Amino acid sequence: MTRTTGILADRAIRALFASRRLKSEAALDHDQIQPASLDLRLGSKALRVRASFMPGPNHKVADKLERLTLHEIDLSQGAVLETGCVYIVPLMESLDLLPEMSASANPKSSTGRLDIFTRVMTDYAQEFDKIPAGYNGPLYLEISPRTFPVVVRRGTRLSQIRFRIGHSLLSENDLFALHASETLVASETPNVSGGGIALSIDLKGTGPQGLIGYRGKHHTAVIDVDRKAAHDVLDFWEPLYSRGRDELILDPDEFYILVSREAVHVPPLYAAEMTPYDPLVGEFRVHYAGFFDPGFGHVEAGGAGSRAVLEVRSHEVPFILEHGQIIGRLVYEHMLEPPEGLYGQGLGSNYQAQGLKLSKHFKAE
Repeated sequence: MTRTTGILADRAIRALFASRRLKSEAALDHDQIQPASLDLRLGSKALRVRASFMPGPNHKVADKLERLTLHEIDLSQGAVLETGCVYIVPLMESLDLLPEMSASANPKSSTGRLDIFTRVMTDYAQEFDKIPAGYNGPLYLEISPRTFPVVVRRGTRLSQIRFRIGHSLLSENDLFALHASETLVASETPNVSGGGIALSIDLKGTGPQGLIGYRGKHHTAVIDVDRKAAHDVLDFWEPLYSRGRDELILDPDEFYILVSREAVHVPPLYAAEMTPYDPLVGEFRVHYAGFFDPGFGHVEAGGAGSRAVLEVRSHEVPFILEHGQIIGRLVYEHMLEPPEGLYGQGLGSNYQAQGLKLSKHFKAE
C-alpha cells in the first residue's frame, strides 16, 4: 500500500530541486542529501544582531534585520563567530513548497555536540525551525555559539531540514506495536507516553575509570567546524568519571556530552526525532540535534548497538541526574517511501554504531 502522508526520502528531495520547489545559489554538494533530510548551507555573510528575534506574522526577516543589525561579516574566506553573540545568516537554499508540504529544521549532530545553538527562520514566522505548508521564500539561520568560538564560511552546514506531507507521527499504540516487532530501544519494558518512547541516561560509564561523559571547557581556542579530527580533546573538554557513584550533578549553564543507556533503532521505513526539552523529566535541555535518520542503529546498515549521544545543559538550578533516569523521548514518523540509502550505509555517516562520542572535529583518543 502506497502512503500518502509521511517524511520525504532522499529521492523525493532530489525531485524538489528538479521541480524548483527547492532552490539554491550553487549546485548541491555530493553528500548534502541525507536519507530523510537535506543539509542547509550558510551563505556569504553573517549579520551580528543585538538579540534573537521572531519576525512575526507581519514582517519579513529582512525588515527586522535593517533595525537590529550591528555589523556585517564576510564569510567568503571564513570568519570567527564568538560565544555569547547572536548572528543571522541567509542560507543558500530557499523554498517554494507545495500547499500540502511543510518542513522542520534541526541542528546537525556535529553542531549540537559543539554547543552551537542554531534555529531556522522564515519570513512571517511565529515559530523557529517550523516551515509552514506552502511557504515560498528565503531561509535564515540564527547562530549562537554557547561554549566554543567557531570558524564558519560560505557553504558550512550547521542545520538540516526535513520535508513532510500531512500527519506522519506514530501514535502510542503504533509505537508499542513497532517496538514489539523491531525493538526501537533496547528495553524489554519501554516507557511510552506523550507520543514518544523514553530514553534513560547511562552514568555507570565505560572503561576502567567509568567514563560517563565530558564537560565543555571555557576560554578555549576556536574550532573550525569544517575540519575533521583537527583538535585535541583535552584542550576543549573535561572528561567525567562515575567513580562508582552512578550520578552526576549538572551545574547551571555548563554543557555536557552524555550518552543514553539504551541502544536506539530507527527502521528503514521510519524517521525519528528526540524532543529537545521535556519539563516532566527535569530542569534541563537535552539533545539540541534531534534528527535520527532511517537506518540509525539498523543491523543491516552496520549500526547494531548505536546509542544516542546527548547534549545536555541545565537551567537555573543544579540538577542531579542518576543512572537510568529518563532524560528524553524519541518520536517516530512514517517515511513517505523507503530511502535509497540508509544512515551509515556508504553515506560517510560519522555516528553509526556509536557509544559515547564527541563530534568529528576531535582527534580520537
